Amino acid sequence: MLRGIDVLVVDLQDIGARYYTFVWTMALAMRICARVGVDVVVLDRPNPLGGAVVEGNVPDPAFASFVGLYPLPARHGLTIGELAIYLNERHGLGCDLAVVPMKGWRRAMDWESTGLPWVAPSPNMPTPDTARVYPGGCLVEGTNLSEGRGTTRPFEWIGAPYLDCHRYADALNALALPGAHFRPARFAPTFHKWGGRLCDGAQVHVTDRARFKPFLTGVALIAVARRQGRARFAWRRPPYEFERRRLPIDILCGTDAIRRAIERGASVATIERSWQAACARWRRARAPYLAYR
Repeated sequence: MLRGIDVLVVDLQDIGARYYTFVWTMALAMRICARVGVDVVVLDRPNPLGGAVVEGNVPDPAFASFVGLYPLPARHGLTIGELAIYLNERHGLGCDLAVVPMKGWRRAMDWESTGLPWVAPSPNMPTPDTARVYPGGCLVEGTNLSEGRGTTRPFEWIGAPYLDCHRYADALNALALPGAHFRPARFAPTFHKWGGRLCDGAQVHVTDRARFKPFLTGVALIAVARRQGRARFAWRRPPYEFERRRLPIDILCGTDAIRRAIERGASVATIERSWQAACARWRRARAPYLAYR
């Protein structure tokens, strides 16, 4: 496919979450371009979540997959251009790379602060609100809960026929997660998990963008549903995103430790503490690659 090509131009709107596969498509292309001598130019775009906050565990490389080829926190805080440079240098992709920088973007900007119109980069990413919850909502793909695919609010509506929406929302609100409120919700997906079935669950409302922790919220959504769903809750089985052996939840988390902690009944606060040290080390590692202040 690259025969006769001088330059491969990457112009993709990333979401700022480890599992969003645009960046891994870019990384795989960079690896091949290095091998065959094709230059790569990345046109940088804003991270919809901003670039100041980093959240989540740093994966074990043994769990590498198409939803996490290289170890990044779930919310990595890099633009696609910064990430291209980081991967090229730190993980030895070795391509001849140039990044065309943005003008006027600052790390603290969320999408609304840019003044740019939102154009959905994929069918289930219809609004900036979707992107905001996605670093946690995507974890639900590793379960038999509906993550809202087949509805107008994917990754914001979470539920299943075996839950009670009021009990579920009350338990989530009792955790007092920062920047989040959970409203009881009933919805019937038109396709995907539980298609055509009425699901009881909750809608994630972000009440404070600066304080909201999407990855922690995603862990809580799963932990509470597992406790309340009892025998009817289940982890999704492979295959998932080209992986046929490991559980989807484990490759999404980049470890089996989070799943095992949920199964033990560990509190979400305890689970969050487990990744803090590694996340702090990653913040230091990424610092030389920050192109915007």
